[in-house]
Amino acid sequence: MPASAPANHSASTPAQIALTLPDGSSRSYPTGTTGAQVAESIAKSLAKAAVAIRVDGELYDLSLPLAKNAAIAIIRREDEAALDMIRHDCAHVMAEAVQSLFPGTQVTIGPSIENGFYYDFARNAPFTPEDFAAIEAKMKEIVAAGKPFMREVVSREEAIRRFREKGENFKVELIEDLPAGEEIKIYAQGEWFDLCRGPHMPTTAQVGTAFKLMKVAGAYWRGDSNRPMLTRIYGTAWRTQKELDDYLTALEEAEKRDHR
Repeated sequence: MPASAPANHSASTPAQIALTLPDGSSRSYPTGTTGAQVAESIAKSLAKAAVAIRVDGELYDLSLPLAKNAAIAIIRREDEAALDMIRHDCAHVMAEAVQSLFPGTQVTIGPSIENGFYYDFARNAPFTPEDFAAIEAKMKEIVAAGKPFMREVVSREEAIRRFREKGENFKVELIEDLPAGEEIKIYAQGEWFDLCRGPHMPTTAQVGTAFKLMKVAGAYWRGDSNRPMLTRIYGTAWRTQKELDDYLTALEEAEKRDHR
């Protein structure tokens, strides 16, 4: 994807790029300017609220250098487009919290889904809803720490080495199965890191605290009943506490109707 490629000023790379804003206006920037710098150039208030940049329809980290002319939009945390990122980042925060509280737990995959997110964990004893309070408290600590999400592109060999050292056998399998030539990205938040395509918001602080862990379920690794059974923790996450409260109220009301 063009915006993910670091800029270099070779003969084929222009010194300046033209970025078209949502209002149709165009601005010229040096090649390699990041989304964060674009937001800052438009307004300090926008830079403060920004969590991502949309480039020709695709979302990217604010820290990525832009290398070609494009239509862009700065995504703020309050925008609808940020919800998926809040949920995705919340899955990473939950995974760090779980591994911090329950050493020896392996992580597998953790996407955002409609109304929330989940993460599948490999552990000898499955998690139960009684574990949720401790996990949520640890998640709030990680959010409060405002850890930057740091993106790194690594070779397949380096990725395998790092996850093998961490004891993450499921991640090693995922990396080994990636197509040849695919860019492999690791996102770190402090010392904790994960294999991820991204994008992510600038820091864990932007996740906020409008989240709640909802339920646990069993899930086979890669959906294969011959593979290990994992524990899936589902959560929901929203931009504001009001959105979370409204969602939980709607769930309660739906449950009451179902039991009439």
